[in-house]
Amino acid sequence: MDAQRHPPLRSLNRLAEAEERCTRCPLYADATQAVPGEGPRQARIMLVGEQPGDQEDRAGRPFVGPAGRLLDQALKDAGIDRGETFVTNAVKHFKHEMRGKRRLHKRPNTYEVERCHQWFEVELALVNPSLIVALGATAARGVLGRPVPVGQSRRKRFETADGTPVFVIQHPSALLRVRDSADRRTQFKRFAADLRHAASQLSR
Repeated sequence: MDAQRHPPLRSLNRLAEAEERCTRCPLYADATQAVPGEGPRQARIMLVGEQPGDQEDRAGRPFVGPAGRLLDQALKDAGIDRGETFVTNAVKHFKHEMRGKRRLHKRPNTYEVERCHQWFEVELALVNPSLIVALGATAARGVLGRPVPVGQSRRKRFETADGTPVFVIQHPSALLRVRDSADRRTQFKRFAADLRHAASQLSR
């Protein structure tokens, strides 16, 4: 479904309906549903992740699984109210492979990210945030349209084509893969600090 073939999407509800009907890439066929962005239309901060996970795919809401719980805690530690942010993903359908009865996450490829980009553009126009935080490399590509090395981009300011500031930080799911508890705590504190730093730019 191409946005230009349909009436302009003037509300987040209409956008969610359009995303649910989307067949622009093959991911819709194996997902339970599209997972639209969530949050107030007047949000100043937009958080962009990679794609829905298993729990998000079932619930139809972004960041409600283990990575979402880490994000919630980090936002709280950073002094950011999630309810005042707009949370979304670069890709709206869950990409996975079956391993027995389990659905295991697979990273979206460049084609899938590009095919979903039109929905991000509509979100950006509707919400018009003052700041975007891209969580991980796939989110950064979805927002900026090019590959961005996360490790080398810490606290570096990027901009969208319309000049909206963008900060690229680690995706919270990366913390779930850290086995050493002390290392995980250290990385979590850094993650929360990066969120705090990004939010601090709103007053500048």
